[in-house]
Amino acid sequence: MEFLVWIIHTLVAAAVVGLVLLQHGKGADMGAAFGSGSSGSLFGANGSANFMSRATAILATLFFVTSLALTYFSSQKHVTEIKPLVQQPVVPQPVAPAIPVNGSDKSGAIPK
Repeated sequence: MEFLVWIIHTLVAAAVVGLVLLQHGKGADMGAAFGSGSSGSLFGANGSANFMSRATAILATLFFVTSLALTYFSSQKHVTEIKPLVQQPVVPQPVAPAIPVNGSDKSGAIPK
């Protein structure tokens, strides 16, 4: 299931990038009003903008939902991996005593 969500997430991300790159900026609408040729397109002068805006919004919502699903899968995976580690008893490790070096006392200060 998680692998399927990964595939959908990747395809939706690529589609969102493609749709955003295909859209005209707000300044391009002025050129369409003076006959730059976009009024003869498949969706009309404003139809393509509305279609691409809606498609982008739908894909962005789908991207958000798949992101939440992947977050859920990730949190479930970490709970099962960490839980056995918490239940293991902690064994204290022996600590080696400190050895004074070059005539220093136990506090580590060198005598004057």
